[in-house]
Amino acid sequence: QVQLVESGGGLVQAGGSLRLSCAASGRTFSNYRMGWFRQAPGKEREFVAAINWSGGTTSYADSVKGRFTISRDNAKNTMYLQMNSLKPEDTAVYYCAGRPVTSSRGYEYWGQGTQVTVSS
Repeated sequence: QVQLVESGGGLVQAGGSLRLSCAASGRTFSNYRMGWFRQAPGKEREFVAAINWSGGTTSYADSVKGRFTISRDNAKNTMYLQMNSLKPEDTAVYYCAGRPVTSSRGYEYWGQGTQVTVSS
């Protein structure tokens, strides 16, 4: 299985930027489709963005489209989430997740999460 560790969270003012990283180890990173999810206090976890094995195909939740960019560097076994124009409603714990490209199941592997707090 693959192990995932997020980093890069923190406190930022509205309108600011942060870049999250997700470092993978244990398996061939390019064999996994990857995604970012978030969970705000009192709310269910929600999809943020996803990227295919090569980085050539991405998808975003409507709430972050045009502000967030997902990317990956398979040589570094790392995925990123560049977050610009942050809003207080982006405050949440952000999780990276992975699933094998051959799997039709949901995301099987999850990181521990990193807190993002956006102040108004």
